[in-house]
Amino acid sequence: MSDLIVKAAVKDALSKHNVSADFYDGLNEEVAELLDDAAERAEANDRKTVQPRDL
Repeated sequence: MSDLIVKAAVKDALSKHNVSADFYDGLNEEVAELLDDAAERAEANDRKTVQPRDL
């Protein structure tokens, strides 16, 4: 699976906290699942365009 997140951006967003190395893998998996679900919802509504409402 390719990286869907930018580690530097995540680290900046969580600048007041330490971030473990495996957090990025977990976050990447969550994002991938979110994208899959959004794509399925768009397809279920006969659309090829994924829209914010699919989240």
